[in-house]
Amino acid sequence: MQVKILDLTRQYQLLKEQAEAAVCEQMATGMFIGGKAVADFEEKFARYIGVKHAISVNSGTDALVIALKALGIGQGDEVITTPFSFFATAETIAMAGALPVFADIDGTSYNLDPSKIEEKITPRTKAILPVHIFGQCADMPRISRIAEKHGLSVIEDACQAVGSGLKTEDGKWVMAGALGDLGCFSFFPTKNLGAFGDAGMITTNDDNLAVICRAYKEHGMAQNGAKARFLLEGVEDELEGTVSPDGLYNPYKYYNYLIGYNSRMDAIQARILTIKLDYLEQFNKRRAQIAEFYSAAFRGVKGIRVPATAPGVGHVWHQYALCCDRKDELGSFLASKGVGSAAFYPVPLHLQKAFAGLGYREGDLPVAEKITKQTVCLPIFPELTQEELDYVAQCVKEFCAQ
Repeated sequence: MQVKILDLTRQYQLLKEQAEAAVCEQMATGMFIGGKAVADFEEKFARYIGVKHAISVNSGTDALVIALKALGIGQGDEVITTPFSFFATAETIAMAGALPVFADIDGTSYNLDPSKIEEKITPRTKAILPVHIFGQCADMPRISRIAEKHGLSVIEDACQAVGSGLKTEDGKWVMAGALGDLGCFSFFPTKNLGAFGDAGMITTNDDNLAVICRAYKEHGMAQNGAKARFLLEGVEDELEGTVSPDGLYNPYKYYNYLIGYNSRMDAIQARILTIKLDYLEQFNKRRAQIAEFYSAAFRGVKGIRVPATAPGVGHVWHQYALCCDRKDELGSFLASKGVGSAAFYPVPLHLQKAFAGLGYREGDLPVAEKITKQTVCLPIFPELTQEELDYVAQCVKEFCAQ
């Protein structure tokens, strides 16, 4: 039997009729970037997360770098983050001109360990950037307390965690993306909420940060650019001009106030994401059922450790990451049986060659280094059949029995 690590064609078949109708309808409007479709999706996503503002961008990477810039983070600043994540988490800190400072992770959740953060804080530290890795929220209450104590901002990398959340200390349920100053999401096709291409989102409850993000995402221009410049630099500007009735011509777009980015969401992606958002809870529930099946199937099996969910946290299972001391052997064995798997992540960020200049050495962050040598991610997408799941579990157990 062949079981892919992910098969996006199955979800497409489920949504084919709605998706194709929406794409054709959007093409007929002649509006391909921004516009009503994007504005409608931003509003719907903001309601879902429970925030005042959702600012669409063209990728999760851009969401992170724009969030950092919106907080004024740049040359000479430091941002504390995790070494166990996709490269973009730390790459964007460097792109903003700041220095990524890595703190070790918790060996159970694989998230940034709050007890390791304060020792990394210096007078140059401006923010903490936790990642909700594999779909499980980091310990945001503790991280937020540390940030408040030291006057730091918090940016959530929620790129793998759309639909996740946690119960705060006052008993309220709060979604990922509403737990920090800014939240960043990726809608890369493989994500739990995936577009038919690149797309991303920034979320916030801060009116001023929303204005600045909107300015940075679109060349620092026009009304948002003028407002952002005032907020950042205290310089006020009077805009005059006429916008055409159809909205296609805006003379303000040729007045630029900040050095920004071209990070706009395509309208077709917005239409696809609007449809898929209605299915997200259903898809995430199915992922949780698959995770529960795997964990039950592997209970008592020697040689592997199943992932755990922290109390009061809603895990959306973007990945199901086993720990196995024979990581490479397990991956090779599964491949020989026709089962796809993934080695997220083979190299911790502090040991990536791109960050060699930071001076980290092997042994500096022992938990992250250990976990990267152990994690094997199994197939976990909503359309998997029970027959396929039984086969994957059988193959893992067959390996462990060797």
